[in-house]
Amino acid sequence: MEINAIEKKLLKEIAELDALPVGAYNIRRDGASLGRNTTANIDIQPKENNSGIDIYIKDGTVNESLHIPVIMSRTGLKDTVYNDFHIGENCDVVIVAGCGIHNSGCGDSAHDGIHTFYVGRNSKVKYVEKHYGEGSGTGKRLMNPETVVYLEEGARLEMETSQIGGIDDTVRKTTASLKEKSTLVVKEKILTEGEQRAVTDFLVDMNGDGCSANVVSRSVAKDNSKQDFLSRINGNCACSGHTECDAIIMDNACVLATPQLQANNIDAGLIHEAAIGKIAGEQLIKLMTLGLTEQEAEEQIINGFLA
Repeated sequence: MEINAIEKKLLKEIAELDALPVGAYNIRRDGASLGRNTTANIDIQPKENNSGIDIYIKDGTVNESLHIPVIMSRTGLKDTVYNDFHIGENCDVVIVAGCGIHNSGCGDSAHDGIHTFYVGRNSKVKYVEKHYGEGSGTGKRLMNPETVVYLEEGARLEMETSQIGGIDDTVRKTTASLKEKSTLVVKEKILTEGEQRAVTDFLVDMNGDGCSANVVSRSVAKDNSKQDFLSRINGNCACSGHTECDAIIMDNACVLATPQLQANNIDAGLIHEAAIGKIAGEQLIKLMTLGLTEQEAEEQIINGFLA
């Protein structure tokens, strides 16, 4: 599998890969599969009637990983993939996804990834997804990820999603349905700057007694960028739900946070939190007394906030 320096950098940014990963993987480049590997427990099949792959993870698979990064460096390309994850019972696996776009031309480059998770009984999945854009061209870098989650009894999915820079416009949509004693944990991090725009839309239906959801978003909006955060949790049973949005706003940016809760059962315990504010002056002063410039101090605070 031959890749150039730009593609190597993209893979490093989104998946921390310096070489081919150990275990199962599917690497997609400019709308086509670049390389694929399966294992005895993780099978990857290309879709017959659509763009994307079906992943099948056998019952009892533990201590294995799957990497499915997407890299794009062709200007003007618009790529859409549908990836379905069929995860058996009693599994414990890590899935690393993400997309990196390098655009040095005048045409817009876009990637839409629709990922659907079917997580079996008592399985645990950690899902890491990073989005990154770069390039000196005037064309935009666009990403619209959609994640659909179905958790069976006792299943757990932990999502760590981040937009780590360079994405001009994104709509990030996540929907989830939880059965008895299942758990959903979402940790989102977003940084926007310039004229960038980011929309986050969460919808969680808690349908089984004893299930729980914790959806937390941390973001920083700089320059003239705009962010719109919407999180809706529906408690339809005896359950526990929490959603939180913390944002740092700078310059002339705009942040809208809309957490929503709907309790449809007397034993649904739901909590929401939202906070938007600027960097505290005393934090800047403290770091500047240690020898940092104001810009360096701001960067340290932002890095810590999004860590």
